[in-house]
Order: sequence, then structure tokens, then C-alpha cells
Amino acid sequence: MAKLTKKQKAAEEKLVPGKLYSLNEASTLVKEVSTTKFDGSVDLAVRLGVDPRKANQMVRGVVSLPNGTGKSIRVLALVTPDKEAEAKEAGADFVGMDEYLDKIKGGWTDIDVIITVPAAMGKLGPLGRVLGPRGLMPNPKSGTVTMDVAKAVAEVKAGKIDFKVDRYGIVHAGIGKVSFSADQIMENADEVIKTLVRMKPTSAKGTYIKSITLSPTMGPGVPVEAKNA
Repeated sequence: MAKLTKKQKAAEEKLVPGKLYSLNEASTLVKEVSTTKFDGSVDLAVRLGVDPRKANQMVRGVVSLPNGTGKSIRVLALVTPDKEAEAKEAGADFVGMDEYLDKIKGGWTDIDVIITVPAAMGKLGPLGRVLGPRGLMPNPKSGTVTMDVAKAVAEVKAGKIDFKVDRYGIVHAGIGKVSFSADQIMENADEVIKTLVRMKPTSAKGTYIKSITLSPTMGPGVPVEAKNA
């Protein structure tokens, strides 16, 4: 086991072993245990009592964070010429079609979100092997395949994120930056948790929210008491 640095040790000592913190307490602590010199991210991990291998227990959706993500989201709008102006006005960083499809074929993925129109999905299909593993493939369920391009771009820029339970039954979501106030972190985390609760599959049995953890980019995770979330 690697030896902890003084900073890492000090961060670990701020946590009481075995204690589950209220979301309010955890939102303050996660700022204190961050060991990065830069403004690191704050991530939320929620372990759910679901079996992701079963289609009727797959949890996937979107949530608008009340305080945004704290990140500058690079949006590519793959749209037809009649939609280019509204995409640009809404704040898309890259707007076009064929030239960007060619760039992606060549390995370019320097973007965070792709928004497109339904008519373009046929062209995107062959790029699934490039975009899928990077979580960049547009999806109607996440609102990234739509005719209302301006609204989709604006929502993503304002802090709308999508999430999907992984094969271990965990939902991971970046909910802000260490520089956020504790209240901002708490509000964003609470919004994600409430959204997950509303999306509980009817086929999920037993405890649904099994564990919640708030973590900085570097530093120990802070365990949250689910009933206080």
C-alpha cells in the first residue's frame, strides 16, 4: 500500500471511520478533504439496488443541476443547414455536419456533448464504435437528438447532465467543483438523488439507495447517510 503524504493523511483524519454523514455535512467535508492544488471536481456515486443486466432495471436519465457543473462544456451541434443559426445563437462551440463527421472518423473527439437532429442519426450510426465508448453518442432519451436544437444546447450549457447506472449498479455524476459553496454542492447532489429516487424501477426489490459517496478529484470519499440525503 502506498504511503500517504502529509496532505493525504490530514484529509483522511478529517473523517471519522465508519461514520455516515448527512448530505449537508458531506458537502462541507468534501471541500476540506480535497488534496489538489487546482480546482478539482466533486463527484457523486450512488450505489443502487438494481441489476443492470435486466432491461427493466436499467436506470438512465438526465438531470439539470441547479448550480451547473462548474465546467465549460464543449458542445458539437451536428445539424442540417436550416438549424445552424439557432445552434450558434444558443452557444454551441462547433456547428456543422459532414466536416465534423469526417473529423470524428479521423479520431477527433475533443468535445463533451453532441447534439443532433433525428435526420442525422443515420450518418452517426457508423461512428458508434468511436462515440459509444466515450459516452458521446446522442440519444433521444437524454434530449440530445431533437428538433429543438437551441433548447438542447442551452440546457447542456446551463448544467444538464445525463447519467446511466454502470454494470456494478452505480451511478456516477460530476456535480460541481471544489470551489463551489457547500450549499451549491448539496443542492446539486440532492437534485441527482431525488431524480434517481423518482426513477426507481418497479421491478427493483429491497433497498434501492444502498450507498452514497461524495468525492473530490483527489482525496477520500465522504460516505453519506442515505436517509439524510
